[in-house]
Amino acid sequence: MKKLKIGVIGAGSISEVHFKAYMNNPEVEIYAVCDLNEQRAKEKAGTYGASKIFIDYRELLALPEIDAVSICTWNNSHAEISIAALNAGKHVLVEKPLCQTVEQALQVEEAVNKNGKVLQIGFVRRYGTNTQILKQFIDDGQLGEIYYAKATCLRRLGNPGGWFADKERSGGGPLIDLGVHVIDICWYLMGKPKVKSISGNTYNKLGNRSNVKNLSFYKAADYNADLNTVEDCANALIRFENGASLMVDVSFTLHAKEDELNVKLYGDKGGAELEPNLALVLEKYDTILNATPQVDNLSFDFAKGFQNEINHYIDSIFCRTETRSPVADGVEIMKILCGIYESAEKGCEVRF
Repeated sequence: MKKLKIGVIGAGSISEVHFKAYMNNPEVEIYAVCDLNEQRAKEKAGTYGASKIFIDYRELLALPEIDAVSICTWNNSHAEISIAALNAGKHVLVEKPLCQTVEQALQVEEAVNKNGKVLQIGFVRRYGTNTQILKQFIDDGQLGEIYYAKATCLRRLGNPGGWFADKERSGGGPLIDLGVHVIDICWYLMGKPKVKSISGNTYNKLGNRSNVKNLSFYKAADYNADLNTVEDCANALIRFENGASLMVDVSFTLHAKEDELNVKLYGDKGGAELEPNLALVLEKYDTILNATPQVDNLSFDFAKGFQNEINHYIDSIFCRTETRSPVADGVEIMKILCGIYESAEKGCEVRF
C-alpha cells in the first residue's frame, strides 16, 4: 500500500506535534509544508523531510499527489482552508476550534457532506488513554446516567499574547483556546447531548499582566505585550435537552494561588475524575469505592494523545474506522462556545 502524502499548513508551535506524530506513522510521507513565514516553512521541511515548500496554501492544495492535510493555522483561517482543502479532494485534520462562528461551522459541514472526505477536528483529549479507559466504564453503564459535570482550566499567569490575544485572529481568549478542550471532553463523555440553554460570563480585568516578574509562561512566537483584545477569564452554566448540566470556568490570567485543571463527571450510579488524574467513584454492596485504574499514565499524556489522534486520522482515511471527532461535533461545540460569548455580551441566558 502506498504511503499517504501529507501537507501541513501552518508551521507554528502546534504543528510540531503533528510533524512528530506523522513521522512516527509508517503509512505517511510528510510531503509539503506551507507557512506565511517562508523561512519557518523551510526549517520544518528540512527537519521532517518535506520536498515541497509554499507560502500560499492554495498552491499546496493544487498538488494532485497530496492526499491529506493538517491545518495548524490561526483560528480565523480554519474554515476557509478546510473548505478549500475538501473541495480540492483532500482529507482534513483541522486544529481546534473548528472555526470562529456557527455559520462557518455549517459551511464546513456542507463541504464535508458534498465531497465525502474525512474531516477530523483536533479534539485531542478524546484520544487520550485516560479518556478511552473512562469511556469504557461509561459505555458499560458503571456511572449510570451522567447528569452533571464540572470543568476547570485556570491559569494564574498564562496569556500567550500574539495571535492568541488578538480576537480577530483567535476568535476569543481562554474560552476558545482552553475551554474548548474541557467543554468538549465533558460533552463527549456525557454522550454528546443537545444544548438547550447557556448562561455565561466573560471578564476583561487584568489584561496580559506583562508587568508580573519572576514567573515564566508560554509566549506565542509573535508575542506583543501591547496587544490584548481577548477576555481574561470566562465561566458558564450549560444546560442540555436531556436535563444534564455542565459548569465550566477558564482563564488565561487570574489572581489564583496556582494553576488548576479539573474535569469531573457525576452519574446516578457512580462518578469520575478525568483530570488531574483518572479516578472512579463507584458503589458496590452499599459501599462507596474510590477506585484508581492501574495504568501507566493517569493524566493526559500530551505526546501520546497527539500520536493516537494522528494514527486515528490515518486509519479513518483508510476506512478502518470512523473519525472520533467529526464535523458534526465541531458544529455543536461552536454553538456552545458562541453561546457563552453571546450570553456574556447580552448579560442574559441564551436558548437554542
